[in-house]
Amino acid sequence: MKAVYISEPGGPEVLEVRETEAPVPGQGEVLIDVVAAGLNRADVQQRRGFYPPPPGASEIPGLEVSGRIAGFGPGVSKPFSLGDKVVALLAGGGYAQQVAVPAEQVLRVPEGVDLVTAAALPEVAATVYSNLVMTAQLQPGETVLIHGATGGIGTMAIQLAKALGAKVATTAGTDEKVGTAKAFLGADIAINYAEEDFPVSLREQNGGRGADVILDVVGAKYLSQNVDALADYGRLVVIGLQGGTKGELDLGQLLKKRAAVVATALRPRPVQEKGAIMNAVRDAVWPLITDGRIRPLVAKTFPLEQVQAAHSYFDSGDHVGKVLLLL
Repeated sequence: MKAVYISEPGGPEVLEVRETEAPVPGQGEVLIDVVAAGLNRADVQQRRGFYPPPPGASEIPGLEVSGRIAGFGPGVSKPFSLGDKVVALLAGGGYAQQVAVPAEQVLRVPEGVDLVTAAALPEVAATVYSNLVMTAQLQPGETVLIHGATGGIGTMAIQLAKALGAKVATTAGTDEKVGTAKAFLGADIAINYAEEDFPVSLREQNGGRGADVILDVVGAKYLSQNVDALADYGRLVVIGLQGGTKGELDLGQLLKKRAAVVATALRPRPVQEKGAIMNAVRDAVWPLITDGRIRPLVAKTFPLEQVQAAHSYFDSGDHVGKVLLLL
């Protein structure tokens, strides 16, 4: 089968399409003929040499796919059949024509979504739901601040938070993206972080209050501003490190607000935890997609052979929604 490998740490040019052996599903795993794979920031970090796969995971990048069930390992208890249209959350291996994955991390495609578009869903839906709902316990009427409005995480988080009845604030780097976040995605407040101090702007547009929940993909660069932007009893959930790993934390400010800082990662979690998250996504998020309150957004698709171009486009930050590889 064809698959993408990283020849050495670097830019998009280090991605190579090679012929390799197809995976054999092990205990409790299903084999999937991949139709499309989603690009994620973690893939870029792996390409750059900063985010190696967890022990035992495939060195092939790719954390989410859509496709059809092509086979079963021993001991699969989920009621799948050959040919079922599914999506899967992976620890790696998605940029390939076939992937073997624990059945717990596989869901049938939600009604009304085509099989290519479905590849835009599993990683972002699992990340957003597990952090906004299962970790931060976002409640209706609370204010949530979501950084990175127009990326895969941002577009899903804005829509899910709105569907849950939250007031949504978000940040983006251009006026055009700010407009997209409000007019197209439904954000109540959108802030151009390149021109405004987002904690100050948030309070000005939110009746003097900060955010009850902040979903942050930036990390260290935003740490002090995020704590400043929190409301009393606020919860800052850090899920990305685009802005570095080490920052200064004002514990006095955190104590005064009775606030919490939590950091989570989805990729290294054990299969049981991922399975529980995927089941929660199926029960809570899939119905919102079926009834149209959440729309999976695909910015652009690329054939597998153009994986370097796909990563270059992703790196540009010009996309609104997900970038997909077609297998």
